[in-house]
Formats: sequence, C-alpha cells, structure tokens
Amino acid sequence: MILVTGATGNVGRHAVNLLVAEGAQVRAFVRNPAKASFPEGVEVVKGDLTDPSSLAAALEGVDRVLLIWPGFAAETAAKVVDLVAEHARGVVYLSANLPEDSTMFHKDVERLIQASPLEWTFLRPGGFASNTLGWAEQVREGTVRWVHGAAARSLIHEADIAAVAVKALLSDDLVGQAPVLSGPATITQAEQVRIIGSAVGREVRWEELPPEEAVAQMAAAWGDPVLAREAVSAWGSFVTAPEEVTDTVERLTGRPARSFAEWAADHAADFR
Repeated sequence: MILVTGATGNVGRHAVNLLVAEGAQVRAFVRNPAKASFPEGVEVVKGDLTDPSSLAAALEGVDRVLLIWPGFAAETAAKVVDLVAEHARGVVYLSANLPEDSTMFHKDVERLIQASPLEWTFLRPGGFASNTLGWAEQVREGTVRWVHGAAARSLIHEADIAAVAVKALLSDDLVGQAPVLSGPATITQAEQVRIIGSAVGREVRWEELPPEEAVAQMAAAWGDPVLAREAVSAWGSFVTAPEEVTDTVERLTGRPARSFAEWAADHAADFR
C-alpha cells in the first residue's frame, strides 16, 4: 500500500493515476474527499498534515509514502515524520532544488527524514511550470506584470515529477538519492508569457515589475517577507545564471521531459 499526501494537487493526482496504472494499491490523503476524483480502487482518507492526528489512521498497513507538503511552513513536520516512521518503510519527499544553506522549510523536513529510520528519496525539482498559473488573471487581461522577465528557468511539468516519484515508490533504485529534476531547456519568464499566449490563441505582453513591488505583493500573499525577498532574489539570480537543466527525467523514466510549450498546451483552458 502506498499513501499519497496532497493527492488532489498538481503532482499528487498524476502520481495516483500512474500508480494505479502500474497496479499498485493506493490510499489518497486529502483535505476534502468531496472534491476528490480518482480511478476505481483508490482508497480516500480525509486529513491534513497540519493536524498530524488525522494521519495515523491513514498510515495503517502502508509500506511507502509520497510526502507532499501543503504550504510553506513545517511546524508539524517532526510529528508527521515520526508517525510515518512508526508505520512505513520508506518515504519519497517532494522537496526542492535549493542551496544547502537555504532557510526554506524543505531543508528542515529533509533533515528530519534523514534523522529517522525511514528509507528515503528526496525529489528536488527546480521551478514548477504550474506556478505560472498565478498569472492566469493577467493573461486574460493581455499583460503580465511581474519581476525579472529575463530570468531563465527550466520549468518542469508536474506529470514528469510524478513519473519520477512513482519510479522511486515502486522500486528501491532511488533509495538514499536526491535527484534534481528540471524541464528540458531554460526559457525566460517573458518568453513563458509569450508561449502561454500562443497556447491560448492571443498575444500576451510582459511588463517589468520593480523587485520591491514584487516582494511587497508576495509578502502580503504569503505572510512571510523574508521568504518573499528570498524568492525574488532567486529569480534575479537566474538573469545572469540560468536555472540548472538536467537529464534526470529522461534517464529515470525513459522519456524526455515535457517542454514548457507542452505544459502550456495542456493547461490552456486554465488561462482562458
């Protein structure tokens, strides 16, 4: 039995579908079962990682866990990791490709898992293509106003992250490893907007936003000015040092990573 947390999210839902296609027993851990739509045979359990007490029952009989964290804080992570270690043999944690000295919560969760008896794999993707869905309203208006248009990122399709996760869940090949995942090429943020426009069939312009305005907007949305400033600074670094491109997806899954244009075509309806 494999437990998938965040099972209705961008990566989680793909992972559930792929696991079922491989014949695995799957239990989906979701906040709202009424909104969950999974293939036949998937067991759905209601719960939230911010309330670890809701996790215990979901872990009964589980061998491995795909751990996808809900949000930007990890106050309950120690309790969650302890519970997983009490029941499961291994965990595949959806982390991030961050510097070792990063203050992001992903590093805290990685350290907790490494200190546990769990067999672990950390997936470290760079930028998620799905994060550009945050531009949807602006795309509909015809102009995306954001920061660092020249930042070149190797955004990854969520289905490719899920495919690697399934590889790690169904074999021991990636135990103790932390593969860095990316899309197949770097594309500037301004070019991402153009590609999205092409996918939806209209011209969409890029308009540069001063970094301080971006920090203020993100701090208001996230409630964490330090995290907002770190994120904007990271985007700025991709102007002169483009985000890393790896061949990990193709090497581990046997098929090339999907391009950003493919992702935009898959999600065109979300921008219309």
